[in-house]
Amino acid sequence: MQYKNLFFDLDDTLWAFSHNARDTFEEMYRKYEYDRYFRSFQHFYELYEQRNVELWAEYTDGKVTKAELNRQRFLYPLEAVGVGDVALAKAFSDDFFEVIPTKSKLMSNVREVLEYLTHKYNLYILSNGFQELQLRKMRSSGIDHYFRKVVLSDDIGVLKPWPEIFHFALSATQSELKDSLMVGDSWDNDIAGARGVGMHQVFYNVTGRTVFPFQPTYQITDLKELFQLL
Repeated sequence: MQYKNLFFDLDDTLWAFSHNARDTFEEMYRKYEYDRYFRSFQHFYELYEQRNVELWAEYTDGKVTKAELNRQRFLYPLEAVGVGDVALAKAFSDDFFEVIPTKSKLMSNVREVLEYLTHKYNLYILSNGFQELQLRKMRSSGIDHYFRKVVLSDDIGVLKPWPEIFHFALSATQSELKDSLMVGDSWDNDIAGARGVGMHQVFYNVTGRTVFPFQPTYQITDLKELFQLL
């Protein structure tokens, strides 16, 4: 298959979201003296992550708004320990969103791989992230110049894995389905979503997943494996 257009997820495919987010949360935890309320940073972070996963699922299904997603996920850990301080949660949240897009850690071998691919393919970002963050993350980490266009769920109010966001991305980039490829770390959003519209996929299996409801077109555990595939 001769591909022309490569669509990349951003968070935890290129930009090291999990690492950068945890670093930012630790900074905010210290700044706002959350050790007054939690046994440890890990205690706080586990509470946050538990509710965050649930809320993102609800957001993807259109059950909560973006504003409600952000309000609830930062307030929940405080409420869980009996501190319903809405103002504190908002201050923490506002500060968090100012700091996180300044973080620049990338997944392994990202620059080398993008440098190789940019001369051979049209590269695009297809992300569920927020407009006010994703472009800043890319600039901070120095990868923005590799991409011809950034397509975000915020652009049309529909998130991966829904078909509409993939069709919108193809239209916005004037790409053909038959010569386009989705690269991402999220099985549900990137791989199942792309397969649902008939797009080939590369599953970046960073978590060591071993059980699959179907076989992806390709599977890699290191982005450098794209050298052999593409």
